[in-house]
Amino acid sequence: MNSRVRDIARRLLRWLLLTLALCFASSVCAVLLLRFVPPLTSMVMLEDWLGAKLHGEDDFALHYRWTSWDRVAKTVPIALVAAEDQKFPSHHGFDFDAIQSALSEAEEGERLRGASTISQQVAKNLFLWSGRSFVRKGLEAYFTVLIETLWPKRRILEVYLNIAEFGRGIYGTAAAGERFFHVAPAQIDARQAALLAAVLPNPLRYRVERPSPYVLRRAAWIERQSTQLGGAAYLPR
Repeated sequence: MNSRVRDIARRLLRWLLLTLALCFASSVCAVLLLRFVPPLTSMVMLEDWLGAKLHGEDDFALHYRWTSWDRVAKTVPIALVAAEDQKFPSHHGFDFDAIQSALSEAEEGERLRGASTISQQVAKNLFLWSGRSFVRKGLEAYFTVLIETLWPKRRILEVYLNIAEFGRGIYGTAAAGERFFHVAPAQIDARQAALLAAVLPNPLRYRVERPSPYVLRRAAWIERQSTQLGGAAYLPR
């Protein structure tokens, strides 16, 4: 390899390392900033809005209003934890038991189910595009580690209950409470919170306002689980 080629290789390597360092620094700064500042939107919201515009859905609108932890009924976060991630207060971003269980079921011929924690869902909804590529999963893991490192548990849950999608164009507890129950987020009762949590696996298929028998059964289970976990006392402090 002559000196010119070596110089080019060193220059490319230097630019690559600089780019990686800038990406790392900017991602850390973004996550750290959002520990204190409410997100104006999320990647899921932007992706849904852009998809609607590209498909000519002119009537599509984003319904999202940030609501602080203290202004949301505690029936909501405990229902989300009971439904989505019961080990949330104690894990560090990943539920390895759930991941192993999902992989074992897939090896036995069952459909591979998700095993994402609330922390992982915040990472992918807030920062990433939809999809199942290895690159996206790797970035999801990276942002999950950043979030768990830089945010307290309560902040993770506060962001999740504000950006989770509960229906077409309906994001967060405030928009969902007003749209489906005509109440402020502080007034959402245990049954209503359980109905919201029950549709989270697929809020475009399952409906809060017209719950199917499956959603009603799941909501009843979530209510029982919320009580058995200890209610609001189980939530991170």
